[in-house]
Amino acid sequence: MTRSLTILGATGSIGRSTADVVLAHRDEFRVEAVVGGRDATALAKVARRLGAKFAALADEREGEALKQALSGTGIGNGAGHSAVLEAVEHDADTVLAAISGTAGLAPTHAALKPGRRIALANKESLVCAGSAFMADARRLGVEIMPVDSEHNALDHALAAGLNRDVEKAVITASGGPFRTWARERIAKANTKEASAHPVWSMGSKINIDSATLMNKGLELIEAHHLFDLEVERLDVLVHPEAIVHGLVQWSDGAVTSGLALPDMKVPIANALRNQGRLKMNLPRLDLAAIGRLSFERPDEERFPCLSLAKAVLKAGGAMPTILNAANEIAVEAFMADRIKFYDISELVESICSTFSGRNNPAPATVADALGIDHEARQAARRLIPVYAEATRL
Repeated sequence: MTRSLTILGATGSIGRSTADVVLAHRDEFRVEAVVGGRDATALAKVARRLGAKFAALADEREGEALKQALSGTGIGNGAGHSAVLEAVEHDADTVLAAISGTAGLAPTHAALKPGRRIALANKESLVCAGSAFMADARRLGVEIMPVDSEHNALDHALAAGLNRDVEKAVITASGGPFRTWARERIAKANTKEASAHPVWSMGSKINIDSATLMNKGLELIEAHHLFDLEVERLDVLVHPEAIVHGLVQWSDGAVTSGLALPDMKVPIANALRNQGRLKMNLPRLDLAAIGRLSFERPDEERFPCLSLAKAVLKAGGAMPTILNAANEIAVEAFMADRIKFYDISELVESICSTFSGRNNPAPATVADALGIDHEARQAARRLIPVYAEATRL
């Protein structure tokens, strides 16, 4: 049976991998709509390649370029917020949500429709508005399938038992480019060094989050909402080979885990499956050839963003929303060479401390989450010049 699919974030790394999965199973998928950010040429290319019915760019200024790029194809198109929402409204069985950052929250939430499946690769939907998002998904009967390799692995591993019998659910980290670096050397790291992820090919912002280990902190918050597990039952292990993506320690001493070669097409195919698994022509995991899998505990002194995220998850309320907003502004400033590497964690901690003394209930709606996000971003932007001045000295 042919299934209909909409791809939000079609021009990013997850979107491109999704296109490969879909094209490997042309008879099983019909692509309704594709959404991109601002690259009209790239979006037109993927829309043609997948035979999409509609294409939308978030950047309204690029609407004419998209129109020209799709001229003569018969593919409907538009640009701006309303066009993105039009794409979301297309009648699709599954929506793959891979728009990066808080920009993906509103369209991903809008994609929640009765009976739909959301293949979720947008962290911010759960980090910024997890309680509200998941409550709406449950109310509407929406199935949420995690696309991140770690959460997809946990989804597999947790199927072996009951939630109440989970002692620890563990996600793994490659350790990023600075795993073996001394703190003094990390402090002097530049943007190019921080972006050099040793395993995955990802967007620039996610690469920096991997270098700080903030991405693992955000993934813990995601896991809390996806699997209804409190922070005490969640943990992180550094695993440089990136073969074991998640594992579960059970109350009887047994451990189940999800293993795969580091290729995002594996969890994407799993999230898009229907009655059975999609057959993928990918290299197979050969443990004998790999020979050795190693693990170590993360060093939260060298990577304080991880401990910050754990503290925020424990505090609850709106603190995860605030953490994420401050981190996005700090990473943006680091990528622009305005602040130093460890200024990221210091700035985020400062913003979280500023807000922690207030009454910060968890956002009840996505609109509430976006309002809190805006306030925290403004506070973080006001601090950037202080760190930027210190960088220049």
